[in-house]
Amino acid sequence: MSGFGLSPEQSFASAGRAVVAARSRDLFAHIGSVLDVAQPERVHKMRVATRRLRAGLEVFAEALEREPARAAIAEVKSLAAALGERRDRDVQLDLLASLHRQAGRVEGAAIDKLREEVRGEQREANAALAEALAHADAIKLEKQLRRLAQ
Repeated sequence: MSGFGLSPEQSFASAGRAVVAARSRDLFAHIGSVLDVAQPERVHKMRVATRRLRAGLEVFAEALEREPARAAIAEVKSLAAALGERRDRDVQLDLLASLHRQAGRVEGAAIDKLREEVRGEQREANAALAEALAHADAIKLEKQLRRLAQ
């Protein structure tokens, strides 16, 4: 776990703060470009970052300030849910594109209709993700996590 700068001599609380700090940085590194539907991998990376941060918060919750840690876990879960909805649509579109390449004319037309539906769902999921990101900004989630990591 050298990526966190942990050592065997370190206290559990100190290790928890280091993990939360590193995982928070990972999460917010993706925030600027995650709404670009042409770059679905960014959503995937940010979603992975939320899962890792949440795991760190849950593992070290007892060593962190109790109420702020619980609030942060809830907020990260909410953000992860919005990312998951968008990611699901990205994966569906990728699968449909693959099927379309293999389909005949009639099947291709049906797949095109389905792709348009899923693109609409992707737009809705992206709008919901934008709201979740705006909420995280409004409640200063990044600052809350930095405070937990101190």
